[in-house]
This record gives sequence, C-alpha cells and structure tokens, in this order.
Amino acid sequence: MAAQRRPMKKKSGRPAPRKSAVRSLDEMTPAPVSTEPSAVGSGASLLSPVGPIARATWKLTGGLAQAMLGRSPHELSPKDPRFADAAWRDNWAYRRLGQSYLAFCEAVDELAESNPDWRKRERAKFLGGVLTSMLAPSNTLLGNPAALKRAFETGGASLLAGTRNLVRDVIRNNGMPSQVPPGAFKVGETLATTPGAVVFRNEMVELIQYRPTTPEVSERPALLIVPPIGKYYFMDLAPGRSFVEYAVARGVPMFVTSWRNPTAQHRDWGLDEYVQTCLDTVEAVCEISGTDDLNLIGMCAGGILASLMLNVMAARGDERVHSATFGVMLLDFGHASPIGAFNEPRLLTMSRRRSEAKGVLPASDLSRVFAWMRPNDLVWNYWWNNYLMGKDPPAFDILAWSVDATNLPARLHSQFLDIFQRNPLPGRNQMQVLGEPVNLHQIEIETLVTGALTDHLTPWKGCYRATQILGGPSTFILSNAGHIASLVNPPGNPKATYWLGPEPGRDPDAWLEQAHKHSGTWWDVWAEWTLARSGGKRPARARLGSDRFPAGAAAPGEYVLERA
Repeated sequence: MAAQRRPMKKKSGRPAPRKSAVRSLDEMTPAPVSTEPSAVGSGASLLSPVGPIARATWKLTGGLAQAMLGRSPHELSPKDPRFADAAWRDNWAYRRLGQSYLAFCEAVDELAESNPDWRKRERAKFLGGVLTSMLAPSNTLLGNPAALKRAFETGGASLLAGTRNLVRDVIRNNGMPSQVPPGAFKVGETLATTPGAVVFRNEMVELIQYRPTTPEVSERPALLIVPPIGKYYFMDLAPGRSFVEYAVARGVPMFVTSWRNPTAQHRDWGLDEYVQTCLDTVEAVCEISGTDDLNLIGMCAGGILASLMLNVMAARGDERVHSATFGVMLLDFGHASPIGAFNEPRLLTMSRRRSEAKGVLPASDLSRVFAWMRPNDLVWNYWWNNYLMGKDPPAFDILAWSVDATNLPARLHSQFLDIFQRNPLPGRNQMQVLGEPVNLHQIEIETLVTGALTDHLTPWKGCYRATQILGGPSTFILSNAGHIASLVNPPGNPKATYWLGPEPGRDPDAWLEQAHKHSGTWWDVWAEWTLARSGGKRPARARLGSDRFPAGAAAPGEYVLERA
C-alpha cells in the first residue's frame, strides 16, 4: 500500500544489605508542601470536587431516566463482547438494563477525568475501570442472555462445567479465571522453537545463539536483551509469529538473553548485577562472531537495562555497540500514563516491603496487576466464558506466554520502584550503576525507537521521549497495536499499520502530523535499518559457539523452563 499522510492529529538468613544503585527514598524525599492558605488556595478550591461529583450525579440521573423511558442515546454495540447477544437490542428489559449500565459507566468516567492531577486522574480511572467492569450485568447469569440460552440448550451441563472450571481456578490459579487451556502449549515444542543453542551461561542468564537459515549472514550480529519481567520467548512465539525466526531469515546473526527465574536466594540481584551480566553477553557475542561490535535490541524493561549498560559503556569509552533498537520502552516516568495510577507512596512502600519479606516480587502479583489494568479483556471476559458459558478459554500463544510469568528479585524490584517513583533517568547524575553516574544523554549511537498507538502500559508519547533523552540521532516508528501485540505482530497481517516520519523533534504531535502511514509492521523497518548498519555479508557458519564459549543445551535452554 502506498504511503499516505495522516489526515488529522489524535487527541491525546539474609545477606547484609548493600548500598542501592538508586538513591534511597529518604535521600530523595522532597520538602513538605506548605499548607498555608496561600499555598493551597481559596476555600472554593478545597470544595472543588463537589462540582464534578454534582455534575456526574446529575448526568447519571438523566441517563437512567432516559434509559427507563426508552430514549437513551447509548447503543449496545454487538462488537462489545458483553452485548454481543441480540437480546441486548431486541428485548426491552435487557436493552434498558444495558443502557442504564452504560450511563453509569459514562458518569464514572467523567468524574475520573475531572481531576487535574494526572497521577490522581489515572488512579481514579483505574479504580473506576475496576468498578464499572465488575458491575457489568453480563457478569451474572441472569444478566447474561447468552449464558442463559446456553444453560437451557445444554440442560444445565454448561453450569456444571462452569462450576468445575471455577473450582479448578480457585485451587490452581489463585482464584483468577484461566486465560489459556491447561496443556495447550509447550515451550520448546509449540513455542520457542527456532533452532539454536545456549552458548554462554552464568547464574543469572543463558545466552542463546540461533542457527543461520541463509547461505550468507551480515558481519555484525544482533543481541536482544529482553525484560527480566517475563520470559524471553514472546520474541520467539510459534513459527510464523517469531521475531527471532524472522530476523534469522533476513540474514541477521541473532543472540537472545534468557533470564533465570529468581527465587528468594537471589534477593540481592539488582541493577549492578543485571547490567554487568549484559556486558558479559556483549563480550560473548563479539567473541563468538569474531567482531569488534554488535547491534543491540532492548525490549520494554530490557530496554532500561540496555540503556543503563550503554551509559556504563559510554562513560568507559567502550564502543562495542554500533546501534540500538528500543521497543515500547519508558525512560521518563513523569509522562502521563495509566501505570502512573500506582505511583502512590504508601502503595509503593507496601509493595517494597512485601518483596523484601519474600525475597522476590512473586510472579502472581505482577500478573494480577497487569490483568486488572485491562479487566474487561483479561478478567471478566474469561469469567463469562469459563464459568457462565462453561467453556474452556481459547488457545492463544501470547496469552500462554503472559501466564508463564517470572519473579523479580527484591533488590531489583526496589530499584525499579525508585526509578518509577523518583524518575531519575531523564536527568543527569541522579543515580549510579556499576559505579558510573547515569547520564543517558552521553549515549551517542544511532537508535531506532518504537511505540504503540493503543499501549496501556507505555504510552507512545512516553516511548517517544527516549528519542530526546538519548544523545544520538534517532528514528521513531509508531505501530497501531498495543504493548505486546505491537512487538509480536509479523509482516503479512492485513490489519497491521505503522507511522514513519521525519527525525523526531521535541513535540510528538508535530512528528505525527508529518508522519506517513504504511501497511505492515515495524519488523520490516527494523530489518532494513539494522541491515544497513550490519556491515557486509559473509558465509554463514554451521557451528554455533566458539572454543571459548562452546555450544551447550539446545534452544530454548533450561532457564526458560523454570516455573515461578
């Protein structure tokens, strides 16, 4: 499809503790805010919440009255899974029930949006989303006409099956509805199947080298650093949906980190340990490939680790990274985003104490947080399907990956919380890693940065900020999908689009105005961009590893099989 200009702008016993790489909360706590009248404003401003509450109440009252009188403007779209059954439009009682519910949702949303403080606004939107999703009439048997029909058609068998599913999830899944049928996928057989071998291993990571599938490969290899939150194979899903498979097919020599799933004995693993391990993998990749440097890829939190490693390398004059790609990565946590709902001191303190007591932040805690950020899609959708309809959940590979979660070491979790709360990365010398002050502006290599239009974790304008924080020339790609969906979206998907524009300036909206929309995914842009920075071609070697770093276990390795 020919490129087209975007027509309009979107609105937008425990070891002794060590000194943290990030300043402590006590060291960085700001001065208390004044409570004098001049600081907090007039009495009218103190009562300002009354106005939004009154407006929301009035709006709700009017909306309910319109629904009862059959004059509601709210449409019950069949594209909304909650209202897919025709009874929501054909039956007067269900129609009024659904329209009353939508009037309630609209009032709650309007109240949440009224807060001028973006963090409090995101917190209100999060809590409002949990509340409205929980109160959807389709969550009950009587309020779900599709479930009632199925119960009648099966003679109650669907309700018995749903009860069995509920009991199973209470016992085996911490009471959360299962998102994937048990045994639907197996790592190494149906997922993470690209041929390769572990060529470097220490206590923290396995480095996987992938077997070439082209007669010639580029001289300069690529190293992918994945997040320690989640297992690496979201970039190596099923055949045809694997970024690693695609990169190898384009003649890129690929290496990927596979982080170990930490337990309580690894509580002291922190940024220093993870960044040093990233440096060790750079050494291994260059030695195995016989090159002086490589191209780097960092995804999400793996991009944060990669950025901190590049900071250390820049400070030390280490030039073993030629270029870097960053996927859906936030470096500036001062930018408005849904995850800012959790930036509340008491909540973060409680989370930090929980992981310190356990030695890890349990994988189940992370899974629940991510699920409740999209409750209709990741909680109640499966409640209706599994319990009210009595069906098994559909088998999706990316959901199988999402529930195969990982723990976080207590120290790394605490440091990530400090970064999240105090936002030191955009500044200069506000933290240290491996003894080097962090100044990401000194990273002057070329970068390719991606964002996703509907990303609920790392909004695209926040990802865009990386082009301004890092010091070198940058290219930005905006995909049309969500957080993980944008990363695992292969070429050939007819629904996939992306925007590519001029060199990024300070204003993301101005960039988008000048960007062009294309069919396809960022994979193709990445491949062409990377190949142009990968030197010449050379014959592919059948042997994996080297004398110093011999090939060991076949991919996907052993660490990825460890369960939380």
